[in-house]
Order: sequence, then structure tokens, then C-alpha cells
Amino acid sequence: MSPKELKEFLDFKVDQYNTAEFIETDPVQIPHLFSRKEDIEISGFLTATISWGNRKSILKNAHSLMELLEFAPYDFVQNHSEEDLERFEKFVHRTFNSIDLIYFIKAFQNIYRQHEGLESIFSKHSSKDSLQPAIHEFKKIFFELPHEKRTEKHVSDPLKNSAAKRINMFLRWMVRNDNRNVDLGIWNSLSSSQLSCPLDVHSGNVARKLGLLKRKQNDAKALAELDTNLRKLDHEDPVKYDYALFGLGVFENY
Repeated sequence: MSPKELKEFLDFKVDQYNTAEFIETDPVQIPHLFSRKEDIEISGFLTATISWGNRKSILKNAHSLMELLEFAPYDFVQNHSEEDLERFEKFVHRTFNSIDLIYFIKAFQNIYRQHEGLESIFSKHSSKDSLQPAIHEFKKIFFELPHEKRTEKHVSDPLKNSAAKRINMFLRWMVRNDNRNVDLGIWNSLSSSQLSCPLDVHSGNVARKLGLLKRKQNDAKALAELDTNLRKLDHEDPVKYDYALFGLGVFENY
């Protein structure tokens, strides 16, 4: 496939999968439940954090989380008491459990009270063509309160060679405005051109078959390679091709 043919093929697949129907089976449906910016951010971050494993299980547990937060995540984060946190004691999604969740609630409160919110942190630490350095700085701020070491594994660090799939997915939801009501695009201080593909086993395998990725591991180095090639296809909105790669892998077994 020539570069021109590859772009035409992937653009066609983006149009096929970047539609409102995509929301019905995807975790992005959770932040779509809300209209307040902070509710979208918190619900999106928590949902992205548990977005690994069986998709039905992800959606079930994400909805359960919103119920526990009384479908008012920001209000709960800002005004909860220690007694309110007891409701999370039985929550678990794979290795993410109540210890982790309770810390996340406290970390969110700290971020909104002391750091002007999630968007502010990423905006202050972003670089011209990447948000990966900002993810690294965000993790340091997120874990500046006393916490158990185990919880740190639930926020990836690109500077430790992680592809940071889940947090890159969250950033796509917050930053990218696709005019199709899938990605929410509520962060105006950042640009789609800074986003990176949420690289996972599906998108990675398809990218290799299409010649967009040579590295075998799905790590930060692979993400950098994929980002470079996707920016050649569309420098302003490279991460739109995540829809094509993911759709081809999950729905078409490409």
C-alpha cells in the first residue's frame, strides 16, 4: 500500500468508527453522562484508569463507581467525609481496589483545591508536540499526598518507558473535539496535535501490519514511533487514527 493509499484507507476507517454509535460499546460513554466540566474530568479519569480487561466488566464497574459517587463526582470529591469513603471498601476492578480508589478521591480533591484542576496541570507541563512530559509531571503531583506504594502502578509514566495507554485515552477524550460527539473536547488550552495514540495490543498489532510500527513491544519507544508516523498522515489530528486501528483490530480482527 502506498502512503497515499494508506492514508485514504485509514481516513475511511476513521469515518466508519468515529461515530456516535461507537459510544454504545466504549468506556467513553461514562463521561458522556455528565455536563459539568469537573464531573466529566473525574468520571473520565476513573473510567480510563479501570479500562483494561473485559469491556463489559469495565462498563459495569465504571457505572458502579458513578453510583458510589452519587452521580456527582466533583461534589463528592470536594465535600466527602471520612465516613463517606467507607462505601468504597468492597469496590474492586482487577488489581484496582478500595485502597487505590480512596487515594484517587483524595488526590482529586488536592488537585482541585491546590493545583487549579486537572486541565491546568497538563497545560502547564505540556510541550509543543507532546503531552508525555506532562503525564510524568502529573503523576508526581497526583502522588504528592501520603499513599501506599501499590497505588502508583495505576498511573503510568511515559518517562519510565510506559505507553501510558489509559491516560492517553483519557487525554484524547478531554482534548480532542471531533465534531461527532464522541471525544468530548472540553480542554481548550491544549491541542489535538499534542495527543498520542492510546497504544494497546489491538492498535499495536494493526499498526505493525500496516507498516506504521516496527517495534515489537508496546512501550513508550513504540508510541513515539507510531506518533511520528501518524503525524505524517495528519499533523493536526494524528490520534483520530486510533479509531481506525482499534476498529480494525477489535471489530474486524484485521
